[in-house]
Amino acid sequence: MANSGLQILGFTLALLGLIALVASTIMPQWKMSSYAGDNIITAQAIYMGLWMNCVYQSTGQIQCKVYDSILALGASLQATRALMVVGIVVGVLAVGISSVGMKCTRCGGDDKAKKSRIAMGGGIAFILAGTSLDRLSL
Repeated sequence: MANSGLQILGFTLALLGLIALVASTIMPQWKMSSYAGDNIITAQAIYMGLWMNCVYQSTGQIQCKVYDSILALGASLQATRALMVVGIVVGVLAVGISSVGMKCTRCGGDDKAKKSRIAMGGGIAFILAGTSLDRLSL
């Protein structure tokens, strides 16, 4: 079993990855396009995310609209939304499992073999959360 410092480092990095996953799921900058037209004053940047579309105008005004219907979205966007949510759920479960199995916690008893198996299960759950996101291509 790894020492406590390595476990805390791995847990911290995994937690930062989970926070980045949540942030990337929420942000509307998944697809970006722009339109300048004949006049730069009327330039627009269009952001299409998993949950909403946003239009940013060169005047500084931004307008966002949440998707009205899930059924109106394309299949790839629906699959991406589902995989991102599944990745977040599995990541949260992995945080709970890993925190029980770490050496520095008292949860799960004092049996070192049992705690190492729990920590290994948490690591496998983190890997599963990452591989569910590996299939994304929007």
